[in-house]
Amino acid sequence: MYGQAAGAIGGLVIVTGVLAAIKDVLGLSWPATVALVVGLLVLLGYGAWRARKFIARLRAGTDAATPTASTAASAAAEEEAGGEGPAAHPELTAALITAGAIGRDEIIRADEVDIRKVSAGTKYEFLVPPGKTYDDVEKRLGTLAGVLGVTRLHLTMERSRDTERRVKILKLDEPPFTRPFPAPSRQEIEAFAGVPLGHDVTGQLVGVETFDKASLLVAGMTQMGKTTLINGLITCLLIAYGEFDLYLLDGKFCGLTRFEKRAVRYESSDDPAVFESIVDELNERSDRRYQEITEAVRNRRPAPQFKPVIFIVDEAADFFASDESKEGREQARRIAEKTRSLVSKSLESGISTVLMTQRPSANAIPVMVRDQFLYRMSLYVASTGTAKVALGDTYFETVAPINPALLDPDIKGQAVLFAHGRSTLLRGFWLSDEFVWSVVDEGAAEAKEEPEEEASVAPLLPIQKAISVMEEKGVDFMLFSDLAVTLGIDETDKIKRSEKVRKMIGKTAKSTRMSKGLSYRLDDLRAAARTAE
Repeated sequence: MYGQAAGAIGGLVIVTGVLAAIKDVLGLSWPATVALVVGLLVLLGYGAWRARKFIARLRAGTDAATPTASTAASAAAEEEAGGEGPAAHPELTAALITAGAIGRDEIIRADEVDIRKVSAGTKYEFLVPPGKTYDDVEKRLGTLAGVLGVTRLHLTMERSRDTERRVKILKLDEPPFTRPFPAPSRQEIEAFAGVPLGHDVTGQLVGVETFDKASLLVAGMTQMGKTTLINGLITCLLIAYGEFDLYLLDGKFCGLTRFEKRAVRYESSDDPAVFESIVDELNERSDRRYQEITEAVRNRRPAPQFKPVIFIVDEAADFFASDESKEGREQARRIAEKTRSLVSKSLESGISTVLMTQRPSANAIPVMVRDQFLYRMSLYVASTGTAKVALGDTYFETVAPINPALLDPDIKGQAVLFAHGRSTLLRGFWLSDEFVWSVVDEGAAEAKEEPEEEASVAPLLPIQKAISVMEEKGVDFMLFSDLAVTLGIDETDKIKRSEKVRKMIGKTAKSTRMSKGLSYRLDDLRAAARTAE
């Protein structure tokens, strides 16, 4: 306080001295001297302020009469200059600045905002400032939901088709799927552009555009509505997808039974050998198709058109499990490799795979198999780590991810669909048994009478199959023991096994003895195959 008082007294003495000097020079009275000095100071301050604004406008490249950009600073400048600046929308501007979607010196213009109530909630449509896009808001959608006082599940976004600056956000009045939507009719399913999988939060049908060259992985904890969701998928496929061959492996023994009549092959088993048998059949079918494609290219003919094939497996994790014995580990390794080949290689030949598991743990389905799926779907899971297993390790680094661990476990059939880099919250259809049975029964007789389109194509010879396997694995030779597994020979005696391999490959192929046993070289097999032709 002493220091403050001393400074104030010193300042008053200096000011008094300056005023006294001016009074003596000009010969004015004290009131006139004070008025003159105050007036000069005000005039100098106003001149400095005007000069500063003029320089700022020159730097911004705008003229004093030209409206400035829609930012908070420019709006304030125009108001101070006596002009009418753009009015900011208070709610959206504050929310987006807090969420980090726009800068602190930017605004959402009120004249570019449209807010209206809809049946499900409130719809916001607005333009972000120049230099920002739809993606800037979408990346901050989770944070924006918190600012608006709701969860990420309450918000959905829609991309505009006229400009990247336009943002459309729907904020639900209540948690999603609090009230169930009615099941779609046959006409609605047929009119959908693709294959519907469920309803979105507004009640519209949502799904994927096609299963051509794409496979689907579905994961979720038990009793979350996974089988019911897949039953709806199969029903929609039968209605909307056209002609296709359906392979079903029912690991629950009764989850997919209602579709047995429409399946080319239906198995109800949890035996890994049954799963391996179907995978082998589909891999061989894929090889035959690729052989036709190769011949068409070689002979300069149009590529052949194949009937789509969809392989659906319930409780897939059971088929990759091992009993930790040597034979069990070898079987698990073999099944994983064959499944990886089926999911990755067969897409170009029109064969798609849908795997479901209620154990989305890190070791439930091998990573080399999980990584091949283009479409991924996760129902409720207990943790973020489990969600990464189902949706991918980098899922939460994608644009606007939805955490399946936040779903309400009491609302069955909710799922996060991740396709083409976008996440969609949906709820699967709860179709009545009568509706499903009517779809299954319709055309079932025709499906059974449909001839196999590859029936006229000769299967691969053992030597051709061996060449194909070696080329696929990129190896120059293969031991007799490995070839026996490839050719389906289960003989344990080495001598008898070698004899069977020689008999199947043919006597014209030259074998080579190596340190680990007899083998065939790829060049020798190719030469023998050409000789046989």
